[in-house]
Amino acid sequence: MDRTTHRITVCTSCKHKGTDCRPGYELIEKLRRAIATAGDTITEDFAVSGVACMAGCDRPCTVAYHGTQKATYLFGDMTPEDDIEDLVAFAKHYALLDDGWCSSVDRPGKLRKSTLARVPAALMVIEEAKALAS
Repeated sequence: MDRTTHRITVCTSCKHKGTDCRPGYELIEKLRRAIATAGDTITEDFAVSGVACMAGCDRPCTVAYHGTQKATYLFGDMTPEDDIEDLVAFAKHYALLDDGWCSSVDRPGKLRKSTLARVPAALMVIEEAKALAS
């Protein structure tokens, strides 16, 4: 059973323009290794997976951060060669945020300017589900 409360999802379809290069798979592997060696609570708290498409085709490679009852972030233009440190640093920061909300100045390095979307948590759905369960 997956006990993680956070997930990082990487697009596996994104291609660099004019090439067949799909950096998502390499990004997933490097990110998994970096998180496994990062220590802290991040190792057990984050799952890293791929998905066929996140519709960020003009900004490959796209990476999303999801957390239970937290805002979701979508970042674009991530590369396995340059951005692993920033992605891990953001994972550590994101894990500590109660609602996932943070300013762009609180995001490390390239993530300050490569945010494609921040989607608020679906609290209405969660609250409605709690009411139905009572």
